Amino acid sequence: MSAAKIARLADRGVVSVNGWDSEKLLQGLVTNDIEGLRNGEARHAALLSPQGKILFDFFIVRHGDGYLLDVLRASAGDLAKRLAIYKLRADVIIADVSESFRIYAAWDDGADAFPVDEAMRFSDPRHTSLGVRLIAEGQLASDSFSDADNEIALRQYDALRVLLGVPEGGRDYKFGDAYPHEADFDLFNGVSFSKGCYVGQEIVARMQNKTVVRKRAVKILGSAPLSPNDDVLVGDVSIGRVGTVDGTAAIAMLRLDRALEAKQKNQKLAAGDAAVTVDDIVLESYAASAAARSSTSLPSS
Repeated sequence: MSAAKIARLADRGVVSVNGWDSEKLLQGLVTNDIEGLRNGEARHAALLSPQGKILFDFFIVRHGDGYLLDVLRASAGDLAKRLAIYKLRADVIIADVSESFRIYAAWDDGADAFPVDEAMRFSDPRHTSLGVRLIAEGQLASDSFSDADNEIALRQYDALRVLLGVPEGGRDYKFGDAYPHEADFDLFNGVSFSKGCYVGQEIVARMQNKTVVRKRAVKILGSAPLSPNDDVLVGDVSIGRVGTVDGTAAIAMLRLDRALEAKQKNQKLAAGDAAVTVDDIVLESYAASAAARSSTSLPSS
């Protein structure tokens, strides 16, 4: 099993939300639409602050008469407490059950080798190339790979995310600081623009319909190996920060308006000892969005 592209995600935990009102509670709180979710299906979603910033991100999986939330393990207890604030008199039981579960990810040939009878399997809803995830009650019986093998698999998984440009909360954006659009939830199936109200929904809708998103998690390329948490600089001015790294490639939270301005002025971007480039398609897309927003705000003649 160690040769397959399968990783044990020890940094992930599980929060259970069970009871008659569990769907109603979550539907009114999270960014994505979970109505009609069937057993084994999942949604990627977030719980926002009233100001529209991401407090927690997670995968929601239908499980029996409730749901399991695949969340950053360090945040599982806080997420359970936050959800309980909104519970009021709803018939719902919320619990951090991280000690009882293990989370795995598998991609490419690993997805085909992934056991289907040991635990709950679901396709990663962010991108088809990210394969599948599995929530197991305890360690899989087929999990025989060493910690060293798992570290290699985790680096391969990070490299795949970087290649696809899929950011991860806590590494590529800060909880409590980023809006869903900045964390690419609109690009990777993390938000519904057709469901009813949820916490922070008005801010998200405004950003979708009226605001130019000037900051996003995007792929960058360095002339030398990059390091996590390095500032992306134009001269001495920081316009972003490096997150997940795969050698000379990385995901960075970046001010696109400043990066485009630097390109237009032939100014260089840098991070650490590396010169940095941003995909032209990303900058062209931002420029087109900014131009469209500007034209819609002009008065008619």
